[in-house]
Amino acid sequence: MDRISVLASGGLDSSVLIAQMATDAEVFPIYVKCGLAWEETELDGLRAFIDALKNPRVMPLTVLSAPMAPLYGNHWSVSGAGVPAADAPDEMVFLPGRNIILIGLAAVWCSTHDVGRIVIGSLGGNPFPDATPEFFDSFSRALTMGLGHKVRVEAPWMGLHKDDVIKRFKDLPLELTFTCMSPRSGKHCGQCNKCRERQLAFEKSGAVDRTVYAA
Repeated sequence: MDRISVLASGGLDSSVLIAQMATDAEVFPIYVKCGLAWEETELDGLRAFIDALKNPRVMPLTVLSAPMAPLYGNHWSVSGAGVPAADAPDEMVFLPGRNIILIGLAAVWCSTHDVGRIVIGSLGGNPFPDATPEFFDSFSRALTMGLGHKVRVEAPWMGLHKDDVIKRFKDLPLELTFTCMSPRSGKHCGQCNKCRERQLAFEKSGAVDRTVYAA
């Protein structure tokens, strides 16, 4: 059976990707803690979603660490203050170098656990430079060379949008996934850029949004 690592954030896209990959492969979900403001709630959601799958091909969650505060300083992602609002452009939520760090750590783990594929839930329309097919291809080659272990970074949903994912997997417990930058008492805030993106995707998909929003 194929062995695949899924770089999971706890968000809807990467969580559902775990379920899809586990239909015919042994899946190793990896979460990288960077010290960002929403991570504890995100991790709770990811663990709850994995538990709900009850799929023996989904291996226990691996949690790695790479603190970003020394790089980001008092950035909103670390402090939790001034989080981009619902009407903020996507460019405002870009976290420089985050995919480089997440994929790099996952690749090192893969090289020591005999795993050769890293799957990431990037969707079509992602505007960020570290989420392009060209980046994934070139980074795969660099990681393979530097680790002496063949690693391939894959983004199988680059042709899809979030509403497509919701339509296709609406029967999964999507309400357990977490896509918010300013959680309130364990709930989606309902007012940040990511919450609005989630709400619009559910509306467009026609599926019932069972997510609990604080506002």
